[in-house]
Amino acid sequence: MDLNAARMFVAVAQAGSLSAAAARLGIPLPTLSRRIRELEQQLKVQLLERSARGTRLTEAGTRLYEHAGRGIEALQEAEQAVVSDQARLKGRLRLSLPQTFEPWWDLLAAFQRRYPDIQVHVYSTERRMDLVEDGIDVALRVGAIVHDAMVARRVLSFRNVLVAGPALVERLGLPAEPEDLHRFPCAVWSTRIDVPARWDVDRHVIVPKAMLTANDYHLLCSRALAGDVVTELPPFLAAGPIREGRLVPLLPRHPLPEWPIHLVYPPHRHPSAIVRAYLDFCRGYLPNVVRACEIGAAG
Repeated sequence: MDLNAARMFVAVAQAGSLSAAAARLGIPLPTLSRRIRELEQQLKVQLLERSARGTRLTEAGTRLYEHAGRGIEALQEAEQAVVSDQARLKGRLRLSLPQTFEPWWDLLAAFQRRYPDIQVHVYSTERRMDLVEDGIDVALRVGAIVHDAMVARRVLSFRNVLVAGPALVERLGLPAEPEDLHRFPCAVWSTRIDVPARWDVDRHVIVPKAMLTANDYHLLCSRALAGDVVTELPPFLAAGPIREGRLVPLLPRHPLPEWPIHLVYPPHRHPSAIVRAYLDFCRGYLPNVVRACEIGAAG
């Protein structure tokens, strides 16, 4: 059954005439008459008896109205609920974030202060999630985008920084060139235990003496602060300890590669109001995130 035609039929039954229903629906009377005739032909029954005094439901029309009227009313209530929720931005937002990306935690807190009725669900993982299959609205991705079917907005970039604790530097000295890292105990970020960890230090590929590999930058930071290792840290994790003298930046003239950061989401023709609000809020809040990443790099 054509639901739009059924909606028109219900309007006629409620208004009592075709002309009154056409005015209520805001459509031409001939169009309404044609759609009702098509509905009758589809169902192979007469739904309305037309007279000079208006229209009257046939027995079949009465039965259809009893059932269709409830369905159309339920659809209208659902539509009103969705429109109301979108207007008040009430609902859920499902996000995927990389682990330890702390500047985005502040962004999310500010976003929820702006929109307190939005529930935010965060999946913090280094795994490349399938946004459609896993039900993710927007993902924050570090590195190159490999899924061409997704929409990707580049929002910023940063470079990790090599650091060590003052005690380790005092004991072994400062490295002058990337090759000097071979004489230091190192801790390296990695998600693979079967692939040797590598550092691309100013286009010098270094295979460090990795006494520890982990996919948790907080663990690497802790070991560097303890004076055990040289490691790489995101600038927003290294900034505070560097300013406080608890970490020493190494090889500042030999930077690590730049990492692009993208907001990625499925290519819906009409993203929900909540997703649009989140993307717009991220764009406005980005200067704060950029400052958090630049301070560490400059330190």
